[in-house]
Amino acid sequence: MTLLASWVGVDSRKPASIYIASDSRISWGSEANFDFGKKVFGCKNSPDIFGYCGDTFFPLITLSQIVDLADNGLLFQKNASCEEKSQAVIDRLIHSFKNYPHQVKHITTNSLEIIHCSRDENANFYCSKIKWVKSTNHWSGDKLEFKDYSDKLFVLGSGAPEFLEKYKEYWESGNKKTSRALFHCFSDTLANIKDKYCGGTPQLAGLYNIGNSRLYGIIHEGNRYFEGLRIDNLGNFENIEWRNELFEVCDGNTMERKMGAQKQPNPLRDY
Repeated sequence: MTLLASWVGVDSRKPASIYIASDSRISWGSEANFDFGKKVFGCKNSPDIFGYCGDTFFPLITLSQIVDLADNGLLFQKNASCEEKSQAVIDRLIHSFKNYPHQVKHITTNSLEIIHCSRDENANFYCSKIKWVKSTNHWSGDKLEFKDYSDKLFVLGSGAPEFLEKYKEYWESGNKKTSRALFHCFSDTLANIKDKYCGGTPQLAGLYNIGNSRLYGIIHEGNRYFEGLRIDNLGNFENIEWRNELFEVCDGNTMERKMGAQKQPNPLRDY
C-alpha cells in the first residue's frame, strides 16, 4: 500500500536535485507482510528514476524491464526529451498491461501510480505521475511544475495522510524549504507510522545536475540497507553513497557521518 514521496532540491532558485523515497513493505491484505520489497528504480545509463504504489506485482516486474530496456538503448534515444522518455514509459506500461492476465485483474487495486523523475541534456529536471485507474482502464501522465524552493512534488500511497500531517510541523521548522526537511519528515513518518500496510526501511533514489541515477544505501538503526535489504559481512561498501535518517552523507564502512560531510540536524527531534 506504500508510502511514496518525491521532492525537488532547489539551489539558487533552480532545481539541482530530485529524489524519490519509499518504504519497503509489501502486504497481502491484513494477512501477511514482507518488509524487503524493491520500490525504487534507477537507470544506470540515463538520468531516470522511478517509484510506484498501488498494485505491487505488475509495476515491480514491468519497471525492472523498463529500466533494462532503457539501459540497453531499447526504450528511447539517448538525446530524447524528458517528455519523450515519459511517453515511452507510458507506452511500454500500456503494452505490457494489455497482456496482463485477465484472471488476476480483479485483485488489482483501484489505481496504480508510478512516479518518473528525469533530467534532460540541459540539466532541466522533470517529474510526472503516471496513473492507471481501474474504473476507466485508462493510463495518463501528469507533469508537475517546480517551485523556486525545495518542496514536495508527489506524496502517494496509504501512508500519505500521515506524512502530510507531519509535514505541517516540518514546514514550520528551521529546515523548511530544504531537501533534508523532506527526508527528515519521511524517516520520522515511517518510523512512527500507524498504517500497518507501510513499514520496513526507507529506500531512496536521486538525480543531480550531472550523472545518471543514484540508488542510496540507508543506515538505519545501526545496520546497512539497500533497496530494503539488510547488507552485512560484505566488502565494497564504498561503491554506493550512504545516507542516514538525517540525510547525512555517511561512510558505508563505519556507518558514521562521513568526515567533512555537512551535519543535517533535525530540530524537531532529539537526534
